[in-house]
Amino acid sequence: MSNQLVQLNIRFKAKPGKKEEFRKELSFLIEEMSSEKAFISAIVSDDLDQPDDLIIYETWQGTRDSWLAEELIKPYRKNYEGTLGDLIVDRNISWLEPKAEWGSQITNV
Repeated sequence: MSNQLVQLNIRFKAKPGKKEEFRKELSFLIEEMSSEKAFISAIVSDDLDQPDDLIIYETWQGTRDSWLAEELIKPYRKNYEGTLGDLIVDRNISWLEPKAEWGSQITNV
């Protein structure tokens, strides 16, 4: 397994009145993906200034290309993706590569 890490910062805008239902679906996804070999951590946060927004910050072993080739194709992701049209208005994904860290040892950079 690679010593490289990739992080995904994903912002979701829930449809009005659907945030908690979406949070539940996202939690099911995280439970599934947390057993993957390359999974390191995930943090879900609410945006205090945007009440319909929910952000997940994931850390994975590998690269963007390895994540896309190995994780995106998982069957449980297909089921999850199928629920999103009813629950969210928008999703914005940022791909990150950690270069320094303070206060934890998640990335060891």
